Amino acid sequence: MFTEAASIIGKETDTALMVIGGICIGLLAVTTFLMLYFVIRYSRKRNPAPSDIEGSKPLELSFIGFALILVLFMFYLGWGGYRKLRVDIPEGAFTVKVIGQMWLWTFEYENGRQSHVLNLPVNRPVRVRIISRDMIHSFYVPAFRVKQDALPASERNIWFIPDREGTYDLFCAEYCGMGHTKMITKVAVMSEEKFKEWYEAVAEIKTEPLTPEGLALKGKELYASKGCNACHSIDGTRIVGPTWKGLYGSKVRMITNGEEREVSADDEYIHRSELEPNADVVAGFPPIMPSQKGILTEGEMKAIIEYIKTLK
Repeated sequence: MFTEAASIIGKETDTALMVIGGICIGLLAVTTFLMLYFVIRYSRKRNPAPSDIEGSKPLELSFIGFALILVLFMFYLGWGGYRKLRVDIPEGAFTVKVIGQMWLWTFEYENGRQSHVLNLPVNRPVRVRIISRDMIHSFYVPAFRVKQDALPASERNIWFIPDREGTYDLFCAEYCGMGHTKMITKVAVMSEEKFKEWYEAVAEIKTEPLTPEGLALKGKELYASKGCNACHSIDGTRIVGPTWKGLYGSKVRMITNGEEREVSADDEYIHRSELEPNADVVAGFPPIMPSQKGILTEGEMKAIIEYIKTLK
C-alpha cells in the first residue's frame, strides 16, 4: 500500500515519480489506441488489396523531437532529486555517521553518542555519512525515499529533512550474506525538545564490573548490541556461525592452513577468534566473520568470554 513520504525530499521524489508514471500511462493509452485504430482501419476486410504508403519526414522528425524532449524532461526531474539528495547538502546540517557491518547498523553522533536506532529531530536537515566495515551494504529508509550503498574504505553522503514524527523501518537493501534479512532497525523521528533531551543525556558512569557475574551481564548486552546474535545462537541452533551454547571448554575442530586440528575453546581461543577469525576456521562453517579489532575493546571481549562461560 502506498504511504505518504515522511521527508521533504521524499515528497518531491513522489511527485517526480507520479509525473513520470502519468507520462508513461498517457503514452501507453495513445499507443494502444493507435494500435487498435490501425488494426481496424487497415484490416484485410477493409483493404483486400495491399498498397504502399509513402513516409512523411516531417511527421517522423516530429516524433523523434517529441520523444527527445520528453526523455530530457524526465531526466531533468530525476536529476533534480539526485542532486538535492547527494550534492546540495546544506551547511550546518545535523550530521550522523552510519556504519554498516555484518549484520548490524551503528549510528555515531557528533557528541560521541552511539545507538543502534537512528534518532533524529523533526524538521531539521540531516546529513548521513555512510561507510561499511566489511562488505557492501545499503542504507535504505523507504518512508524517506532515500537509499545509498555503504562501501568499504569509502564514504558516501546523503541528506534529507524528516518532517513527520514517528518510527520508520531502516533496511539493508544489498544482499550481504546469510544474515542479510536480520539487518533491520528503526529510525525514530521526534520533536526538537525530546531529541535534545535524548541527545544531551549523560549516561551514568559505571565502574567496570569486577565480578564474573557483572562481566557476564555486560557480555549479554554486547551480544545483542554488537550484532553477535546475527551469526551465533545461544540455544544450540546452527545459523551462520557456531553456536555459543556449550562452547566454552569444549573441543573444537578447526581448519588451519588447510589442515584439520582440534583445540580447546578457552579464553585464548575466543580472544583470537575475535581478532583473527580467519586464521582458524571452525570445520563446517564459512570463513566470513569480520575481525573485531577496533570494534571491541579488551574489556568488552572479556565480558563476552564471561557470558559464553554461562551458556552451559
